[in-house]
Amino acid sequence: MAEAFEVRAVAKHISISPQKARLVCDAVRGKDAQDAMDTLRFLPQKAAEPIYKLVASAVANAEENFGLDIEELYVHRIFADDGPRNRLRPFGGRFGARGRFKPIINRSAHITVILAERNPAEFD
Repeated sequence: MAEAFEVRAVAKHISISPQKARLVCDAVRGKDAQDAMDTLRFLPQKAAEPIYKLVASAVANAEENFGLDIEELYVHRIFADDGPRNRLRPFGGRFGARGRFKPIINRSAHITVILAERNPAEFD
């Protein structure tokens, strides 16, 4: 039996919290690639647009580089990791109680999509 192809696409430094991106990732995990793109197109969350572009990029990579068909692809793994945090110091923040300073932390995410074949072709 032939090994299934895995196609990877990564988007780094997306300016959204990883926790919010994970909610959208959970909505498309395990779906067919076309169904995932259709779902992401109509989700109201801010993270849906960069994840849609990432899945579309992975599908284009699979079709162009490996000659795979979109009907055979599904979202095998998708995850959002922490990116760098931009702590705006010394001037960006709020003054807290008892003389403390509360910095504003802008979070970012690294999102990874791995597509795989549903039924790998068998070679004899």
